[in-house]
Amino acid sequence: MLRSIIDSSVQSFGLLPLMALIFLAALVIIIERLIFFGTSVRSGRDLEYDLKQVGRARPDEVRKLIQHYEGSVQNELMKSAIELQGQPAEHFEREVEESIMFQMRKLDRNLWVLDTAVTLGPLLGLLGTILGMIGSFNILGTSGTSDPMAVSGGIAHALIATACGLTIALVGVVSLNYLNKRVRMVLLQMDMIKSMLLSRLAA
Repeated sequence: MLRSIIDSSVQSFGLLPLMALIFLAALVIIIERLIFFGTSVRSGRDLEYDLKQVGRARPDEVRKLIQHYEGSVQNELMKSAIELQGQPAEHFEREVEESIMFQMRKLDRNLWVLDTAVTLGPLLGLLGTILGMIGSFNILGTSGTSDPMAVSGGIAHALIATACGLTIALVGVVSLNYLNKRVRMVLLQMDMIKSMLLSRLAA
């Protein structure tokens, strides 16, 4: 088994180990982001419910919520809002919107790596396929059809590279689309929270 893996790595000119590394990095990011967004969406949903229970001009209740949701992406939004208590609605909304934009860095973190893996995986697979086919044609040109196993072996390695590249792309595309949807969901939640805070804390 190990020998077969080493042979495949050598015949792919090191592309298979590189694709395996890219796939591993993509999986790590997918798992980390799923955990992050699972927590963030749940916090946003709970915070929306809790804010509905808070009446107008009750900053003490909002401060309690800030302590309760410490560490969430919505917490910075809440902190900005409580500091702007009593400000005109237009100024309040602009400042809180700016706070939301600062949280975009947390929401988008490392998604570019996943996007790169989606593009790079199939390209590396295609390169591995081309290199494998070149090797097969070289063998065919040297030995003719006297050694068909050598030719078919090179084609098999070429197809393995293609399959690996497509696997990275398939897993990456599905995950990236799902995570982008979660980004939009968290932003919608924060926009709703902003509106609720505006009605409760702004002048």
